Amino acid sequence: MDRFRYGAPMAETFVTVERRPDGVALIRLDRPKANALSGAVLAQVHGIATDLQVDPPGAVVLWGGRRIFAAGADIVELGDSGAGAVGASFADALGALAAVPRATIAAVNGYALGGGLELALACDFRVCAEDSRFGLPEVLLGVIPGGGGTQRLPRLVGPSRAKELIFTGRQVLAEEAVAIGLVNRVVPPDDVLDAALAWAAELAAGPVLAHGLAKSAVDRGLETTLATGLDIERDAFVTVAGTEDAARGIASFHENGPGKATFVGR
Repeated sequence: MDRFRYGAPMAETFVTVERRPDGVALIRLDRPKANALSGAVLAQVHGIATDLQVDPPGAVVLWGGRRIFAAGADIVELGDSGAGAVGASFADALGALAAVPRATIAAVNGYALGGGLELALACDFRVCAEDSRFGLPEVLLGVIPGGGGTQRLPRLVGPSRAKELIFTGRQVLAEEAVAIGLVNRVVPPDDVLDAALAWAAELAAGPVLAHGLAKSAVDRGLETTLATGLDIERDAFVTVAGTEDAARGIASFHENGPGKATFVGR
């Protein structure tokens, strides 16, 4: 059985992508009423993320709309299909998103709970509304996060804070979320998408190959020893030093000082 179709056959489009002229790819979740992450939704996230790996944009924004980011896994499908199928779908879809070799930003309005928070954690950065809420409430059902929450959250906020949030299932408001490093920026609710897109456009105009190599070095380094991580960094440094962007950046530094280079993504 196709792990991305563990529920009903996929017919509707719940996830779309728009490639904007500024180099930003905007991924939009739209599964009424709460953007529950069904098998169809995860399949579509996986497909789009895989395409973005093959043909990367300058940066990526993931948005769930003005009311809610994502409420989590589809509980009905969890009962029908079993934890193994659901967990595999989350692992593959969110893993594909995390592997996009460009900066990815989750733009969070409303709630990001359970699998919704795990989806946001698979992005590099998070911009949220002042009234947004985050949490991993799986323990309230007698289970644990199964879409990466026990692994990505402690790497972001530390193991003690992560355990407290996972063990209690409590929701975190935006003020606390930014204080503990769960989110990067907090803005008024009406400004979330625009703020994320503006940040992404700024990143997309930069040395995107360097972004991708730095992202890979950080993510791979977190999975291994410091010595191996330093080897990974050195290899990435040698690779990026041979790019046209590096040549442009160095030449611009000598001619005009820092921060004035124009990059071309090669």
